[in-house]
Amino acid sequence: MKKWVYLFSEGDMSMRNLLGGKGANLAEMTSIGLPVPQGFTITTEACTQYYEDGRKINDEIMGQIMEYVAEMEKINGKKFGDLQNPLLVSVRSGARASMPGMMDTILNLGLNDEVVAAMIAGNPDPAFERFVYDSYRRFIQMFSDVVMEVGKKYFEQLIDKMKEEKGVKYDVELTAADLKTLAEQFKAEYRSQLGKDFPSDPVEQLKLAIEAVFRSWDNPRANVYRRDNDIPYSWGTAVNVMPMVFGNLNDESGTGVAFTRDPATGEKKLMGEFLKNAQGEDVVAGVRTPMPIAQMEQEFPEAYEEFIKVCDILENHYHDMQDMEFTVENKKLYMLQCRNGKRTAQAALKIACDLVDEGHKTEAEAVAMIDPRNLDTLLHPQFDAAALKAAAPIGKGLGASPGAACGKTVFTAEDAEEWAARGEKVVLVRLETSPEDITGMKVSQGILTVRGGMTSHAAVVARGMGTCCVSGCGDIAMDEANKKFTLAGQEFHEGDYISIDGTTGNIYAGQIKTVDATIAGEFGRVMAWADKFRTLKVRTNADTPADAKKARELGAEGIGLCRTEHMFFEEDRIAAFREMICSDTVEEREAALEKILPYQQNDFEALYEALEGNPVTIRFLDPPLHEFVPTEEEDIAKLAEAQGKSVETIKNIIASLHEFNPMMGHRGCRLAEIGRASCRERVFCWV
Repeated sequence: MKKWVYLFSEGDMSMRNLLGGKGANLAEMTSIGLPVPQGFTITTEACTQYYEDGRKINDEIMGQIMEYVAEMEKINGKKFGDLQNPLLVSVRSGARASMPGMMDTILNLGLNDEVVAAMIAGNPDPAFERFVYDSYRRFIQMFSDVVMEVGKKYFEQLIDKMKEEKGVKYDVELTAADLKTLAEQFKAEYRSQLGKDFPSDPVEQLKLAIEAVFRSWDNPRANVYRRDNDIPYSWGTAVNVMPMVFGNLNDESGTGVAFTRDPATGEKKLMGEFLKNAQGEDVVAGVRTPMPIAQMEQEFPEAYEEFIKVCDILENHYHDMQDMEFTVENKKLYMLQCRNGKRTAQAALKIACDLVDEGHKTEAEAVAMIDPRNLDTLLHPQFDAAALKAAAPIGKGLGASPGAACGKTVFTAEDAEEWAARGEKVVLVRLETSPEDITGMKVSQGILTVRGGMTSHAAVVARGMGTCCVSGCGDIAMDEANKKFTLAGQEFHEGDYISIDGTTGNIYAGQIKTVDATIAGEFGRVMAWADKFRTLKVRTNADTPADAKKARELGAEGIGLCRTEHMFFEEDRIAAFREMICSDTVEEREAALEKILPYQQNDFEALYEALEGNPVTIRFLDPPLHEFVPTEEEDIAKLAEAQGKSVETIKNIIASLHEFNPMMGHRGCRLAEIGRASCRERVFCWV
């Protein structure tokens, strides 16, 4: 029979693929003697089997789960569903790759009316009665929301109403009687929403909760996170079942999260937050303001001292910065999770260098632990961390060109130039950009478009200029004629401040302070290590002499792709390029090319000089040509006059060149200039 379930004492961190990250680390912490509540892990293979069986837990897997419930009961000296000494458990997700907040957790499982009554009868302390009802109402709400998919808003409304009636601000101020009433109201709401009573059988509760965690692997937010982080769907998630330890037991208890180093800066100091008389979700939910982790030393000195030792043990064991969740119950510390902590790009560099200096990592290991996708953020302006923390996004598009931008909203390239000339910082907001917008794009702090994707004109040009860009925010209702747009119910007019993040795609109302990119000494140090171990040379995409010069300064060893079409967006060049596009005869085309030739020749010479003898790869003209033709009536009329053609003729030329999908149409051709006179096409097909 296949083994679907493992006690924490049966695993270790090498079993991450089978036990998931959380399960493997719980097993590893158990093996090195840390205070972990002893439970078991249901494997990732059980999750994939659940989906193969039509989203059902088969009898073999469920049978093993119940065998391990019995083992957990023996280890902990409590019985699941027992009235004398009940074992309450948490059911937590745990994929092999860290996916914080993406999947589901259920706490306090095993409670029902009979267990609640028996617990209270066994301990007459009023404070204990309050704790029991607090745990019960939490369980009903979480189970209803996570497992049965009844929206938590219904329960939050009941809590808010109760606090208003009692004249209190926080949940902790509600009495045992208040919480008992809430539990009854919650069960009534469950019955109203689902037409059946809240399940009282702990085994049924457990099975439904495990299914819910398996199901959460396929929820929308998890799917989005996996796509963004290249995590295969086929991996599945493990499920961890462990005895509850109660941070909400009394004022001698609490819960917290902490990092062994600052995840924003990389500084080697303990960072985190802690809440007295609370359960884990209270810290991240923002229901109450947590205290800094350092204050835990005054509240629980013995537990804090032990926690500091645990932090040192974990860093020395994993040789990396750790992100930890823990609970203190009656002054006793319990570790609920550890994992390598997520960090900013700046922090990643500092931590990598420090770990080498401290003997935790070799130089090669330090290079390998840095996600190269994050390093690009170091080369662009960023939002001030404190200011960003206080802001909430009102919309989201595609993070098309990294960096952060804040400025006054303008709607045309001409206005961008005019406002910038007055010393204003602006963000250019357009339905979509066109070649006419290039001068306005150049002077803007950032570019925001309603249409377009990662290969749109706005995205490609912005990346080439190193300008922040968010494209394709379809939620924007644009009114260009009146120079305004609406997003998330807010109306923005010309001159209103807006802030955009070209890395995440987030859009914010108002001003968020930005800070210039700074490359600390660790950046050069890590790049030197990378140079030592790499076997490939690094070339850049550069289309202009200025881009090539900057790329060379940053260490590029050549140009891998120079896109010649990007040489013609400048205002004084695009007219000649359009003349070539609109030519009817070979003679007309030759005349236009004579105007273009000096631009290209001068640019190529400057590119070669900037690259100091390193190779340059030139790609001949790569349509789509519609990026070079005007879109506004006034500009079309000017082009028609300049070409001696009718407006209708120019519009027909423009219409014939337009491409909606950049991977089809003319983009599938290479139009190569031969001898400056004749043309040749090669057609490529994408299937």
